[in-house]
Amino acid sequence: MNSLDQRLLNALRADARTSVSELARLLDVSRSTVQSRMARLRAEGIIRGYTVVLAERYRRGRMRAHVLITTRQRLTARLNRQLEAIPEIIALHAISGEFDLIIEVAAESPEGLNHVLDQVGALEGIERTQTSVILETRFSR
Repeated sequence: MNSLDQRLLNALRADARTSVSELARLLDVSRSTVQSRMARLRAEGIIRGYTVVLAERYRRGRMRAHVLITTRQRLTARLNRQLEAIPEIIALHAISGEFDLIIEVAAESPEGLNHVLDQVGALEGIERTQTSVILETRFSR
């Protein structure tokens, strides 16, 4: 990956809906160069898809939290599938250190968050959780 690829990724991160023509203009290259770079980045798995970024006013209305989880190791694969099936869990990360996983939860209310925490805590293989409610996101990329 070179500096042009990095500049292209930065432009797409800022707005994934930017047209190929606009990207070419911003990067001072031809449309075909942008198209071939994007195709290569997709083929290499660097670009996995394009997504919607929710407005802060929408996210602000939801209860969000990070939940640190300690698991029984032999059950990790099954737990990953069970956690993925809970729609309020918007991210799952495997981590090093005292805990094994971090999930990010986005619920409609404190009661909804509590319900998700109860669901997670009831899963076989969950040994311990520690929850931190997100008060404010200062920035996100």
